[in-house]
Amino acid sequence: MNAWPCGISTGCFYKTDILEALPMVRDGGFNLIEVCSFPSHLDYHDPKHVREAADLMQSLGIEANSFHAPFAERIDISSPDPLLRAEAVREMIAACDAASTLHSRYVVLHPGPEREGKPPPEEWYHRMRCAAESLNLVAAHCRDLGLTLLLENMLPHLMFGHVSDMLFLLGAIRETNVGTCLDTGHAFLSRDLRTVVHKLSGHLRMLHVNDNLGDSDTHLSPGEGAIDWISLVRQLRQWNFQGALILELADSGDCPTCIMQRARDARSYLGEIIERWK
Repeated sequence: MNAWPCGISTGCFYKTDILEALPMVRDGGFNLIEVCSFPSHLDYHDPKHVREAADLMQSLGIEANSFHAPFAERIDISSPDPLLRAEAVREMIAACDAASTLHSRYVVLHPGPEREGKPPPEEWYHRMRCAAESLNLVAAHCRDLGLTLLLENMLPHLMFGHVSDMLFLLGAIRETNVGTCLDTGHAFLSRDLRTVVHKLSGHLRMLHVNDNLGDSDTHLSPGEGAIDWISLVRQLRQWNFQGALILELADSGDCPTCIMQRARDARSYLGEIIERWK
C-alpha cells in the first residue's frame, strides 16, 4: 500500500463534531483523511472551529489529504442567475480557505448542481459555461492558497453526471492546478468504471473508494458490492496512478469502533489485491 496510501473520509462521522471524531480516526489506525464539510461535523464558516481542528490534527499526527467542499441544491455554481452563482462561488471560496487552514493538499468539488435530469440543450450549454466560469474563480483562489482543485465525477442521474461533462469542464478551465477525483461507486452506477481511468488518466489525482450493488449509492466497503476491484487495480497500474485511496464509507449507525474496524478490513482487502497484482 506504500505507493497508494489509504486514508478515510471523516464523512462516516458526519453527525459528530470533528473534534470528537479525529481521535476515533487516529485510534482506529488511520492518519490520512479527507475532511467532510457537513455543518454539524465541521463549520467551515467558523475560523475558530477550523483552527481547533487543524491544531488537533497536528497533535494527533493526522494529515489532510483533501477537503470535500459542501454540496447541496442551493449551492449551484452553474446557475444562470448571477446572484445565485456568486453565492455558490462564495461558499466554495470559504471551503478553500478552511482547507488551507487544515493544510489540505486538495479541495474536492462536485462540479455540477445536485439536481436531477438534463435540461434542454440550450440551457445545458449555458449552465456548462457558467460552471466553467465559476470553477475558474475557485481554481484561481486555490492557486493563491497553494491548493489543487479536484472535480469529482457525480452520480449519473444528476446534471453533469457523466465523465464526458467533467472532461468538457476541464477543457474550459484556464488554471492548471485542477485535476479529478474518481468516485468508484458513482462510476460503477454510471457504467463508466471500465473506461473511466483511461479517460481521466492525465488528470486523476485521488480516488474516493466505495462499493455498491449497482442500484444505489450505498457506500459499502470494497468487496461488499459488485465492483470488480481486481480489474480496477489493473487499470490504475496500467495508467501509472500515483495518488491516495480515500475510503468513503456510509455512516450505517454502527458504533465508532465498528466503523473503524470496517475501514481497517477494507484497507486490508484492497492491500491484498494491490499486492497480488503488482
